[in-house]
Formats: sequence, structure tokens, C-alpha cells
Amino acid sequence: MHLSPLAQRLLALINGTANDPTRWPDASQLNVGLTGVGGSAPGQYAIDERARQQLAAPARELVGFLLPEDGARPYERLPALVAAGLAGMDAEVRARLVGECGPIAVAEADVLLGWDVERRALFAEAVRVRWDEPLPGGVTEWLGGLPGYLDFARTALETAEARVAAIHAGEIPYKAEKAFDDGEKEALGRAVRLALFRDEPWLPALLDTLLRGIAVAPTQAKTLPSQALLFEIGRAVKDHPTPEAISALRAARQVTRHAGVPKQLDRMFKRIEPALAERLEVAFRLPDGRVRQAFGEHTAVISTDGEVELSWWHGDKKLKAVPAAVKREHPDEVKRLRELAKQATQQQATLFRALEAGYTGETAAPYRQLEGRPVADRLIWEFEVSPGVWRSELGMNVPDVPVRLWHPARAPVEEVRAWREVVQGKELRQPFKQAFREVYLLTPAEEESGARSFRFDGHVVDYRRLRALFKQRGWQSPFLGHWDDGYAGEAHRVLASGRWRVSLGHGLYDEHHARTDGVHFQRLTGGRWQQAGLTEVPALVFSEAMRDVDLFVAVASITSDPQWADQGPDHLREYWRTGSFAALPPSAEVRRDALSRLIGRTAIADRCTVTDRFLVVRGDLRTYKIHLGSANILMEPNDAYLCIVAARAPRAGLFLPFEEDGRLALILSKAFLLANDTAITDPSITRQLKAI
Repeated sequence: MHLSPLAQRLLALINGTANDPTRWPDASQLNVGLTGVGGSAPGQYAIDERARQQLAAPARELVGFLLPEDGARPYERLPALVAAGLAGMDAEVRARLVGECGPIAVAEADVLLGWDVERRALFAEAVRVRWDEPLPGGVTEWLGGLPGYLDFARTALETAEARVAAIHAGEIPYKAEKAFDDGEKEALGRAVRLALFRDEPWLPALLDTLLRGIAVAPTQAKTLPSQALLFEIGRAVKDHPTPEAISALRAARQVTRHAGVPKQLDRMFKRIEPALAERLEVAFRLPDGRVRQAFGEHTAVISTDGEVELSWWHGDKKLKAVPAAVKREHPDEVKRLRELAKQATQQQATLFRALEAGYTGETAAPYRQLEGRPVADRLIWEFEVSPGVWRSELGMNVPDVPVRLWHPARAPVEEVRAWREVVQGKELRQPFKQAFREVYLLTPAEEESGARSFRFDGHVVDYRRLRALFKQRGWQSPFLGHWDDGYAGEAHRVLASGRWRVSLGHGLYDEHHARTDGVHFQRLTGGRWQQAGLTEVPALVFSEAMRDVDLFVAVASITSDPQWADQGPDHLREYWRTGSFAALPPSAEVRRDALSRLIGRTAIADRCTVTDRFLVVRGDLRTYKIHLGSANILMEPNDAYLCIVAARAPRAGLFLPFEEDGRLALILSKAFLLANDTAITDPSITRQLKAI
């Protein structure tokens, strides 16, 4: 159908693509958020009666264009509902929708048909985003205030749950990926976002059943009733995570038979779990305690006091394995307990990530919810004992005063040293690196540079490993390459409850490697990201952001790979030699501090000395300098390089106060090996030791 100029303009107004809208606003204004647009006040979308009469005829023409009877063009449901309101064709359009889309989409249309045309237009514009993008800021909250929409959201999800149950019961014939049409998937995505945002108490049980149902076919097929809805709900959970929704997604991942679905969900989890840090009030609902179940004379215990452990007991005696009788008589229960322990491990990791990421939050978190739980006893807290005066304590033992997590950036050096002694002395395994946490302060060069830090600029890193670290730490980045997003880009992470964003520039160095660039920060102002000077960034936001970047470089840099000593082009070998033994970044300085405390408690203490950059180990054949950043080794007296590709794990019983990247254990294992160098039998090592 060919549209008249007036109908074309009306379509552009509805879709937000008009270049010079006069009666309706520019759609980009909505992307700032809807905080200034109430559910009962359409604002600039208001249309006077004269304009409505002028638009009636082109609106009828537009309805025919959007919902053609011959099926020549896929229908566009929401714009059609706006045009129907202008044309006085609500009944006709609803009848068409009943014949062309699923009942859940029709139910959402019925809600919209009860609104005036201005509110319909605002709704259509507000939810018009790409499939992989979140709704604009404020939209989900706004949806809850629209007449009838919250009731629709619950009914829609209950209807979806019932339909999936009917498919699995054989009451509805199974067709792969056909459980819901596109319109229903979009409506259900909005419904679950609203319920997650409001943290509705009825949602967890419903969502668990629905996700399990859409993740696996009722037959033995490896297909799904609706992969599209599963991923749409995953994106909704990323926007508004709750611990129960994350657990439900993990359960769906376990039951699906589709080979690609777990990989896609795992990529989502990398972003979902850090996002939970922005909702600490719900994150702290994660379970943390002990589960006991008796099987006659035996008892199964799932403990979360430290790392999650499923253990088996006979009276007071801890057994090495599942009792044969229990394994034989209760196989399903044993399997269930193992799955429960695995789920507890995942939930505990989620809670720890949320706590750690909450360091940069600008509002008081509900830490008191953790009172009495084992995790609180392993953390250092600060209590405001008088206005502006904070006192640090291990465990949440000071009642009825404001509390926050202790961070070394807020403490004097003497206090940091004292807490490190406590953690080391008690052999306290903290949920994340706290007492030994790195602190990153602005340097004079950064203060002068204005908006960009170059302290981690110019490092050559393994690109695949860098990408994996981005996902692990909750950073989002394009995939670089000639077939994707070009050869250079930026990775971003949002901090401080969404108020700050840090960006790391990087570009492809060659097919397998990237080169790091500068770091800069943006502040959310008026709904938009605005560049900020480094001196404007809050100290904890800056420190935590730079800590991530240091981790990326330390783990992904080619200097951590001893194979680069004699491979690759000359300029990269020179970079490897320079970087492998360079001055220590803050992460390695903390490692040096930990080693200086640890090494004196080992059997090789009299053979070791900690210097500014090295752990020096005296063997019988040579003296060795292990760099505390790269873990690479130089041999005295001529600083010849010693290549050890793999080393033994640290000796049993040696407590490590932290181990984020494996480097501390690696250095210690090399130290134990080299302190007894006459016992080394590996020819690849002995050949180097004997060389002049």
C-alpha cells in the first residue's frame, strides 16, 4: 500500500522518526527517562480535538498499511493501536489482532485499548528498543503506574506458565520454538521486567516453573519450547536481577538439552551477577547457612561457613565418601544434595560478587541483613560510633549504629597492616580480597592529564583472555575484528549504583593480541553520560576501576607467558623482557606484602629474601630472583633468564590469605622448587641451570 504524505508523517510521529515533530516530541527525549512524564499525564503527546479530526483519515489509511489483510507486510501491533485510537477503529483492530497473534499479546492490547491515544503513543515509543537493549531508564517503573498494566503482567506470566505446563502434559502439541509468538515474547519480557523491578513476592515460584518448562522439550528432542523467551527473560534478569531469578535461570541451564543454550546463558551470567550489586537489598536474601539431612545412621551436611562443602557423617565421624548404603538406597536424594551443594556454591559466589561490587555504592546498603550469618564474621566492618567517627571491627558485633564495609583506601597505613596481620594470623579465608585489597590513588601525572589515565597504556595482551576477564568482572565490550566492530573500541563498566562509568580503550595488535589504551570516566548527568575529569571521580570509584584494569593487564599480558622469552618478533620480545621485570603495580605490591608475611612461616625461610621487586631464593646451584609481578625468574650472577613453564602447587598446609589470579601460589611453588634445586630432574630446567 502506498501511503499519502499525511499518513507517512503520522507513521513517522508514532515511530519517533520524524525530523521536525510539532505536536509530538522528539523520541530521543524519552531515552533520557520518563521521570517527568506521569502515567496519567501524557504531557507533550496531548492532541487537541481539531488535530484529531485532521488525523482520522490518514490514521485509517495507516491502519490498513500496518495490518494488511493480504499479509504482504508483517503487522506492527503497537503503532496500529495508536493509529486505531485516532481513526476510531479500536474494535476492528482488536478483531484483527485476535486472528493474527497469541492471546497474551491480545491481552496486552486490551489494556492499551482502555487508554487514550496519547498514552498509547507514549507506551509505543517508550518500549521501542532493539531486541538486545534494555528499556530506557525509568520506563519499567513507569509501566507499573499505567492503568491495568501490573495486573496484566501477573496474568500474562501465569498464562505463560499454564501453557508451558499444558505442552509438557501433552494437552498442546509440541512444536519447537512455537510456544509463543513474537508479540507474546515482547509482552512477557515487559511483564517479567516489571515484576522483577517491583520484586513481586509471587514471581520466584512462577518464574522457576516457567523457565524450567521453556528450557527443555517434553520429548527427548534437544529443542526448546521457546529459546527466544528464555533469552528474553535472561535479559530482563540482567536489567533487574534477583537471587531467585538467577537461581531459576541456573536451574533452566541444567535441564536444557540444547548444546548452545548453556553457553549463551553463561555469557549472560557474567553480566547478571555483577548487576546484582546494584540491588543489595535483594542480593542479601541469598541463603547462607547449613543444611542437614539424616539417612538412618548417617547424616549429610551442606556447610557454607567457608567454601560450600557436602560432607557425610556417621555420628561424630566425618566420612571420606558417600556411605555405600545411602548411595544404594537413596540415589535420587544423593543426586539432589549434590545439585543443592552446587547451587549453594553458585549462590554464595553471587553474594560475594555483589558485596564486593557494592564498595562503590553511594547510598547506605542494608548490611544489617547479614547479621548472624557466617559470611559477616569473615569480613571487616566499620561502625559509625559517633557522627563522622568510624571504628573497624571483625564481624558485625556493634549493634544499632550505621555500618559499612571496611576498605583500605579509607584507613591509615598502620590500620591496614594490623588487619593484614589479623587475617594472616587467624588464617581467615575472606569471601573476597579485603584486608589485602589494592588501593589506587591518583598520581601527579593523572591529576595534570585532565580526563584520561595512561598508567596501563601500551600493554600487549592476549585478546581472548582479555575478553574473558571483561565478562568475569562485569565489563561490556564490542568484539573487535574486521568482521565485527572494527579494530579498536572501548570496554565499559558501570559503578556507584549506575552513577559512574569507567572505560578502557583497546585495539587489536594482531590476530590474537590487543594493545591497551587510556582509561577515562563518565558521570551520569541528566540521563546522559558526561565526560568527567579524573580529579572529580570519587576515590573508591577510581580505585576499584583501576584495580580491574590492573587485573586485566597482569593476567592477560604476554609478560605472564614465559614462552615469549624466545618467540615472536623482536619488538614483542623486547616488550616481554622490559615488562617481565618492571616496577611493581599495586596488585604486585600487595603480593609482596603477603609474601613477606608468609615466607617466614615456611621451611625455606632461611633461603628467601623479599626485595622491592623480587623474591630472592638461594639454591645450592644458583641464586634466583622471582619477579613478584610476572613470576618470571632471573638467575644470579648474570641475570640469565630461567624458563619454568609449569611448577608444582604450594606445599600442603600453607595458608594463602588470597588467591585471585593464581600468581601468589605460582611464585611460592617456584620458590620451593628452586630452594632445593639439586633435586630437580626435569631436563628442560637442569639444562638451563648448568648453562654458563
